[in-house]
Amino acid sequence: EVQLVESGGGLVQAGGSLRLSCVVSDLPLDDYAIGWFRQAPGKERERVSCLSSSDGSLYYVDSREGRFTISSDHAKNTVYLQMNSLRPEDTAVYYCAARAVRCSSPVFYWGQGTQVTVSS
Repeated sequence: EVQLVESGGGLVQAGGSLRLSCVVSDLPLDDYAIGWFRQAPGKERERVSCLSSSDGSLYYVDSREGRFTISSDHAKNTVYLQMNSLRPEDTAVYYCAARAVRCSSPVFYWGQGTQVTVSS
């Protein structure tokens, strides 16, 4: 059964760090891309970052580059999002999602999300 399970969210002060994890079941990371998205209250879900081991693609969106780092551990079939220098505007529910092969492919499976709250 395909499952994407996020963890690592929580409450942190501005300037702090969190590392989110996405444990992926039944989808080998060699063959699928995993992306991170977020949705703040009252806003649309937006892309944050994506990593594809199959074609080596990796991206970050806007200001996240430099503060956020995406990585993977194939032995654990887990994708991480290290978030540093967090800002109150980073507050959102963070989701990981599976894409077929490339980061440009449509998302076909979502995790349940993990809440990140950054206090000022």
